[in-house]
Amino acid sequence: MAQREHVDQRQSMIDWDKIDEVTLALMHLTTFEDHGAIRSWKGHDWDVLNRLFERGWISDPVSKAKSVVLSGDARKLSEELFLKHFGRGVQQRAT
Repeated sequence: MAQREHVDQRQSMIDWDKIDEVTLALMHLTTFEDHGAIRSWKGHDWDVLNRLFERGWISDPVSKAKSVVLSGDARKLSEELFLKHFGRGVQQRAT
């Protein structure tokens, strides 16, 4: 029982919005064009992918495909977030 409480406590301390943001940023690394759609490999946590789908950023990850389609907004956002979190000396644009 104590172990379960410890896991629950750790889970409540996590900012899942930040996890989703960084996952979308990392998805930028594996984007590719396929028949006019921008896709990314879905090698990320399933709960995170489901939240990105619920936000409208990616296509439904529950499929036989090994990749998901990024929405137009998610495509731009993934690049911006990538530069924000991992860019070196890159000035952020004002939004």
